Amino acid sequence: MILSLRTKIPVTKNLIIILLLAISFSLQNCIAQQNNWLRFPPENAQAKNKKIVLISGDEEYRSEESLPMLAKILTRKHGFETVVLFSINPSTNQIDPEYQKNIPGLENLKDADLMIIASRFRELPDNQMKYIDDYLKAGKPVIGLRTATHAFNFAKESTSPYKHYGYSTADGDWKGGFGVVVLGETWINHHGDHGTEGSLGLPNGLQVNAKNPILLGVGDIWVPSDVYGIQNDLKNSNILVWGQPTLGMTAESPVNKKKSIMPVAWTKEYQLPNGKKGKAFTTTMASSIDLLDQNLRRLLVNASYWAVGMEKDIKADFNVDPIGEYKPIMFGFGTHVKGKTPKDYQ
Repeated sequence: MILSLRTKIPVTKNLIIILLLAISFSLQNCIAQQNNWLRFPPENAQAKNKKIVLISGDEEYRSEESLPMLAKILTRKHGFETVVLFSINPSTNQIDPEYQKNIPGLENLKDADLMIIASRFRELPDNQMKYIDDYLKAGKPVIGLRTATHAFNFAKESTSPYKHYGYSTADGDWKGGFGVVVLGETWINHHGDHGTEGSLGLPNGLQVNAKNPILLGVGDIWVPSDVYGIQNDLKNSNILVWGQPTLGMTAESPVNKKKSIMPVAWTKEYQLPNGKKGKAFTTTMASSIDLLDQNLRRLLVNASYWAVGMEKDIKADFNVDPIGEYKPIMFGFGTHVKGKTPKDYQ
């Protein structure tokens, strides 16, 4: 509102105070809203003009730690604009992975070029799910990490029009929910012994020989997270990495030859009913502590380039080192650092 000398409204001291208070309140609301998520703008010289939205929100694998770190690599070393979203408890306005019904900032998907999701068993309100649904119906690319195979879980009594996104949807076009329809698999089981067996990820030699760009420069991967069970045959997918359980929780641990290998990273096409075709990359690795492995970070950075149609720009010697100090904590329920807000990961 602009008051000129010609205005007929008397400019009194009280009116000025009211206007200042209104402006202050508006700015505070804007700042509070923005503080619920992170945005990392690239430097103009290296900007790729691509926007990536990373969605955390799992109770166990500390995606609130891993996704800000990954976002910083993608922005500061590769020129992507990134936005990181968190599970926020509205009563404290703090990050709370155990609060399953609120991930502010999903409207950032409206102009996103890539969605990276690492959530688990979320039951988001309709006004938030709509942004995810619209994004996927548009056939835009998706990267799913670890628990994204079971990213959503709606109560039996739920009347949400997005209830079919739930991981346990039993039949119809949405059997297996978001995990099966978009990524290729839902939650099955722990194929490895959870907490005592890690995973050795072996790049698929057939895909390496075919010069799949996502595997460029990627060597063997070892992570503390165990191998997830896979039930679907993934027949319409390209298996990029096979995972075998290891007898122990160190990179030097021998493999457990009594357990078969399972796919731990793959790509596929997806198409929602009444939606356009899109493409997805999935890995059942990628807890926060897993991302200490350089080859896994490289795999994810390469997959991001592939997802936004820039696979020709992938280089085997990409810099995928974390920005600053990265000291993730071990996965586990109830282990997240309490009292954090998104700006603490800035």
